[in-house]
Amino acid sequence: MYNYIVVEGPIGVGKTSLVALLAAHFGAQTIKEQAEENPFLSGFYRDPAKNAFSAQLFFLTSRFRQLREARQVNLFQQMVVADYMLEKDRIFAELNLDSDELRLYNEVYGLLEAKLARPDLVIFLSAETETLVRRIDKRGRGYEAGIAEKYIEEVNQAYHRWFFQYDRGPALQVNTNGIDFVKNEGDFGKLLDKISHPVKGREFFNPLGSS
Repeated sequence: MYNYIVVEGPIGVGKTSLVALLAAHFGAQTIKEQAEENPFLSGFYRDPAKNAFSAQLFFLTSRFRQLREARQVNLFQQMVVADYMLEKDRIFAELNLDSDELRLYNEVYGLLEAKLARPDLVIFLSAETETLVRRIDKRGRGYEAGIAEKYIEEVNQAYHRWFFQYDRGPALQVNTNGIDFVKNEGDFGKLLDKISHPVKGREFFNPLGSS
């Protein structure tokens, strides 16, 4: 069985909801990103060029600090489910930073990334951009109100490129367009059955959903 599972995917795909379900099912500890604590995030959505580097550097250092502290207190001696991994930070950095900023960012990233544990399994939740926009609107987070659909599409495509290149451990892509883990136990049960068998390399899971 996996000891350290990460749920990843683009904005609005349902990462945190699935983490809560997995943690409850397995009796696991959770690591959850607190995006709303980034003081530069709302400014980034209003003026990306002005605020991208500050927002990105805050995310990188805060994500690293949270994951490092979890490791230092031996959290990984028991099962852990997280709703992000540090590698996701580079997805956004490559989208949002200019060449000089990205060069400096990559130097900092390289120093930090090697100090963290790798997940035993990455569950990559995917969805069409229209689905993501609908889910983002439905949850109504104030700091997300200014996100342009074009940016959501760019993030979505960047995540797919990242998944197709990911080779650092088992990774399962789950098509979530027609499923609802929270409202339908059957959908969640199909995922549990899938991950009860070893995931080898990159695999794709396209369950017939409830919705």
